[in-house]
Formats: sequence, C-alpha cells, structure tokens
Amino acid sequence: MADSEFVVLVPYNGTGATGGDPLVDNLNIWYQSGDIGWMITATALVLLMIPGVGFFYSGLARRKSALSLIWLSVMATAVTTFQWFFWGYSLTFSHTAGPFIGDLANFGFRDVLAAPSVGSLKVPDLLFAIYQGMFSAITVALATGAIAERGRVLPCVIFMFIWATVIYDPIACWTWNTSGWSNKMGGLDFAGGTPVHIASGTAALAYSMMLGKRRGHGTHELNYRPHNVTHIVIGTVFLWVGWFGFNAGSALSANLRAVMAAVVTNLAACVGGVTWCVLDYRLERKWSTVGFCSGVVAGLVAITPGSGYVPVWSAVVYGVLGASFANYATKLKFILRIDDALDIFAVHGIGGLVGNILTAFFATNYIASLDHVSSIKGGWLDHHWMQLAYQLADSFTGGAYSFVGTCLILFIMNMIPGLTLRATEEAEILGIDDAEIGEFAYDYVELTREVLNDVDGEGASVYSHEPGPQYPSAGAGAGREKNGIHMMGIDPRMYGVGSTSHQ
Repeated sequence: MADSEFVVLVPYNGTGATGGDPLVDNLNIWYQSGDIGWMITATALVLLMIPGVGFFYSGLARRKSALSLIWLSVMATAVTTFQWFFWGYSLTFSHTAGPFIGDLANFGFRDVLAAPSVGSLKVPDLLFAIYQGMFSAITVALATGAIAERGRVLPCVIFMFIWATVIYDPIACWTWNTSGWSNKMGGLDFAGGTPVHIASGTAALAYSMMLGKRRGHGTHELNYRPHNVTHIVIGTVFLWVGWFGFNAGSALSANLRAVMAAVVTNLAACVGGVTWCVLDYRLERKWSTVGFCSGVVAGLVAITPGSGYVPVWSAVVYGVLGASFANYATKLKFILRIDDALDIFAVHGIGGLVGNILTAFFATNYIASLDHVSSIKGGWLDHHWMQLAYQLADSFTGGAYSFVGTCLILFIMNMIPGLTLRATEEAEILGIDDAEIGEFAYDYVELTREVLNDVDGEGASVYSHEPGPQYPSAGAGAGREKNGIHMMGIDPRMYGVGSTSHQ
C-alpha cells in the first residue's frame, strides 16, 4: 500500500466551529480510525437496547397491552432523535453551556461536524452527538413504560418531547458537560446513573402516580404472571449486549478503560442475575427466569455510573447490592400505594442510586487513568472521603428534579383538552393494543377474533370495540372475556388465548 493512503494523526489546530472546510482540509487527520469505528459500533449497540426495553416491558405486561409497550419503545427512539437534532444536543452539550443547561448555539446540529467534542478530544462533535442521542432515546423509553396498560398513547408521545427537553437535557448537561455544576463539583457518573437511571426511574414513579392505579389493582384481576417470559429473555439479551456499547462506549475511545468498563459491566450483570434468582428462590422455591433477568438488568444499572472508575473485583459488590436493593425496592410501590406496574422505579431509580453511592466507595484514579487522559481524585479507596457527598448531592438533586418536574408536566398536560393521560375504562378492559394501536402482538389473537366472528355471523365487526347488530352492547364489553373476545360457546383457550393468569 502506498504511503499516501495513510492518514497521519496530528493535533487539532482549532480551525473554526466545524473543525475546518472539508473541501479544503482533510478533517479525519485529528482522529484515530479505530476510535471512530468503535464509537459508531457503540452507537448501534445502544440503539439495540431500546427495542430490548420494549420486549422486556412487553413480556412483563398482560397480553392485551403487549404490543403497545414495544410500540412506545421504538416511537421513543423516533421522537427523541428528532428532539435531539432539533435542540436537545445543543441544550445538553453546546460548548458554551452554563452550569445547568446549554444554549442554542448548535440548534438543528448547526456547526456540529469535525471539531473535538465536549466529551472527549478523541471523537468529533458529530459522532459524539449521535452517540449521546441514543442515551436520550433509551432514557425516554425507560420512563414511558410507566403508562403500561392504562395510559393513552398520544399524550405519552407529546410527553416524550417535552420531558427530554425539560428534564433529561438539563440533568445530562450538569452531569456530563464540562460546564455543568455536578461535573465541576467532582461528581462521578461514567455512563448515566443519574441522567439515565435515576431520572427515568423517578419519572416513571411520577407518571404512575399521576395516572392512578390500573383497573382491578389490589384484586385477583391483577394477580397474574408475566404473559411472555420469552419476550423478557429476548429483551434482557438485547439490553445485556447493548450495554457493552452503553458503558464501554462511554470511554469515547478504543482503549483499556473501555475494556475495563466492558469487563465490570458483564461481571456485575452475571452476579446480579444470580443474586435476584437466589432471593426469589428463598421465598418461592422456584428458579425464576424473570427473577434472573430482572437481576441482570439491576446489576447492569448499578455498575453504569462506576464502570469506567472501579476495579474488576468491585463489580461483584455492585451486582450483589444492586440486585438486592432493587429486589426489595419492588415492595416500595405497596408502601407508597403507587401502581408502578413494571417496577421501573425499583430497578432503575433505586438501582441507579445504589450504583452512584458505590462509586463513591470504589472509584479509583488508576482505573480512570487507563485512557491516559483522565485523572480523578477517586473515592474512598483513594481516601477521598468527600466523594460520597458529591454522589449523594448529584443523585438526589437529579431524582427530585425529575420527579417534581415530571409531575408538573403531566399535571399541565392532563388539563389540556385532548391530552387526558388516562385511557377510558372500556379501552383498559379491551387492552391498549386493541383500543389505541389497532393491532396485536400475536397473530392468534386476531385469528381467534376472526374465527369467532365467522361463527357469530357477518353482523359483528372484526374489531372488538365496534358492536354489530347481533351484539349491540358489545362496545360496552357485554358478552366478552377480559381481552374483548366474544364468549359464545367456543372456548378461546383452544386457540391459545383466554387464560386469566396470563392476560
């Protein structure tokens, strides 16, 4: 290969906001191709996590609302990606940001190209922007799972844009932007303990509280098992794989610090899964698959803020304590009397808090220095005792801001005509899939409807909420089983539906 085909790395020379003129200059010479390649891959891995959230939530819910939760996760990607392009990135990572939020210097990705990013001199603005945009998207997807089985879709989509702007962007700015107050104070959050997990967990708790409890909450009607454990496993695998891009990618370079983040991420996930599984076995004498998957996610959540700061052995502590505290925190919804249907607050809110606190204990400068750029005072391992105060200040400020701000956003939205948060009782009985999406997660649900309607005759609609002349009261749920299927002497169980313990 000729020497002219090699790009020689040179220091950035400060040629304007965009990094230079691509018609005149080679804008690649300031960056390693390996770093660029790894960060593009990490971006794709974080994107993979978002449908993983959807499948995880879908499996935990009842069958009649399963598709709506997958739909919400992918819609969160679309809405938040546009918001991030429109002004989210600028409000979070503009080079001229304040201590709480950025400005609109990069509105619509203006001047976002080849200049070194706020996050690292090793990646350009444009690459950093798309990578961090995935963090915003998955945070919104995590939070909006709170509408499970009783929330309307349209208000939730509007909420996505508003919440990303008013809540996520400021928290991410003060955590990761070098101008942010927490960053300047010395708070350590490698990949999103507060902006992603605490923020989404407290937002989900607020959304659940504002929506109210599901119909039948506290009765046998909601005493059901997750309807599709396979979906939960698939979602967990997507999350587990994607988390390598989430944590290791936060090194913003292909270096030993990224490798260390990958190692502790995987170890914490494994230990967390085993821990939760054992805790459930202690009570039920069953080796729960759902428990294992929940523990894996709890371990991943806990290690997130410390993944680029802590030694390998500490990941065992993160996994054990992250899963244990999240497991016991699932009981908080009964104490608080808030129907957090998918335990988002327990796993992400409490899991993120545990991870932030443990980072104060185990962060150490020699791990951060693996990238040959970073230097920190460390945590208690380095006798930096004040780190715990920094971590607590960041955690509780972010959590309180997200909870109170989410309540205010939802309170105002709920008073606007057409943006009522809660679905009607009829829609809740039919299921959000039928009432709002018009499609179903499984073909056999629609197949059963078609078979039963053929028996019923052509007078009835194929849609469960449209009454026909033979069943004029069908729209009110008459003659129906809980998922909206006519009960006319044919047992729907023969088609794989109708088990009340899995709806």
